[in-house]
Amino acid sequence: MKAMNIDFNKYADGLVPAVIQDANTRKVLMLGFMNQEALDTTEHSGRVTFYSRSKQRLWTKGEESGNFLMLKEILLDCDDDTLLIKVEPMGPVCHTGADTCWNETNDSDGFLEHLEKVIQQRRHVSPDESYVAKLFQKGLNKIAQKVGEEAVEVVIEAKDNNDHLFKNEAADLLFHYLILLNAKGFSLKDITAVLQDRQK
Repeated sequence: MKAMNIDFNKYADGLVPAVIQDANTRKVLMLGFMNQEALDTTEHSGRVTFYSRSKQRLWTKGEESGNFLMLKEILLDCDDDTLLIKVEPMGPVCHTGADTCWNETNDSDGFLEHLEKVIQQRRHVSPDESYVAKLFQKGLNKIAQKVGEEAVEVVIEAKDNNDHLFKNEAADLLFHYLILLNAKGFSLKDITAVLQDRQK
């Protein structure tokens, strides 16, 4: 990774805060502290490693539970004294079993919003470069037809016992459903609002 000029001397203990964020959902997962050795270990191993003030040693998140934080990106703030580390969590982050240390559920909503943005961006590129753009070029009827085809495939797989195939077909259906919503000028939030109104 690109060398960073981190000011480890700003704090008396020589550690800098490291904010851990899910790279996909953008949800903040936890806060830890790092010295240079912890940062070097993180970059070398690809697994986020902190300096534990209580244990007085390096501590790799997940070394006991197996719930590692797989490194995706490290960013340094404008004052050179705080790190933002984007990760892919391999399981619950908090020792209590919660997805975050603030007892939040790290559900898929953030990722689906991200996916909607990707679809919006790709619909405007060359059809030669993007499957999404190619679908949009074919028009609304083709997009709607594709959703129907994927729905039928989900039903077929639901009747069998292959969970892997069923989940993949369900993912294809959800992806094409997002494309259809975009083509109609809507988002998942619009549909969620309808469901919330029904619940009332």
